[in-house]
Amino acid sequence: MIFAILFAAVLYSSGEVTISGDRQIDPSRDVFIVVTPKGIELRDKFRGFRIAEDYEDETSTRWRLVPEPWAKAYKIAPFAYGGEVHGPVYFENPAPREPVAGGMTARADRVWPPLTFKLVAAVLGVILLAAAICALVVFALRLLARRVREHFMSPIERARVELDRLIKSNLPAKGRFKDFYVELTMVVRRYIQRKYSIKAPNLTTEEFLALKSTVDNMEMGDLLKEFLESADMVKFAGVAATLEMSETATRNAREYLEGDNAKESK
Repeated sequence: MIFAILFAAVLYSSGEVTISGDRQIDPSRDVFIVVTPKGIELRDKFRGFRIAEDYEDETSTRWRLVPEPWAKAYKIAPFAYGGEVHGPVYFENPAPREPVAGGMTARADRVWPPLTFKLVAAVLGVILLAAAICALVVFALRLLARRVREHFMSPIERARVELDRLIKSNLPAKGRFKDFYVELTMVVRRYIQRKYSIKAPNLTTEEFLALKSTVDNMEMGDLLKEFLESADMVKFAGVAATLEMSETATRNAREYLEGDNAKESK
């Protein structure tokens, strides 16, 4: 606030008591009130103000007051001095300001940030992140659609899809023969599980073959037995497989699947 120290207007005077200061009050400015003689306590008499500071000399007391914008009135309440009661002292309100005519016009110019390497890197990072998220969402949706589509397939149709997918992975050419044989046997075991309602993937080869006499309409035959036992040699016995062996195992698996499905259709 701007300190206003104006003593030209006399607000109250009676005998030895003189109160001087700025008669007009502006809430945007501080006001100084000077009381003569010294010794009159008016701290609890100011209304519409709060006291910021006070100063004293040999003949007078001076207060710096801060007008409160929400006050309804600015005055010095009645006070007693020398056996006399002095009435209130009122301050004038500031003159109303003239209303501003016309509409407010403002135009904000768009300021683009300077092109820096850090800004370019940040923009590229956001673009790459958005592209990665989109690619992940598309991949997840395609995977979900494939799973739903395969769920409604017949056992033989689903086995054919899984076998073709395994062949396209080309694991034997990458030297991953054990992984190839594990997944190849699981294709056959999952087919038997879906068709005959037995937990074939959780059984050992011996337990699986022992079900031959307990499951109706399931004919395993020597082809299935040979296929499973040869796969166990690669998976568990450490036999080194070759591309020719993997091709033979794939052919045997497909022959069993198609042959079992053909027997069921008759």
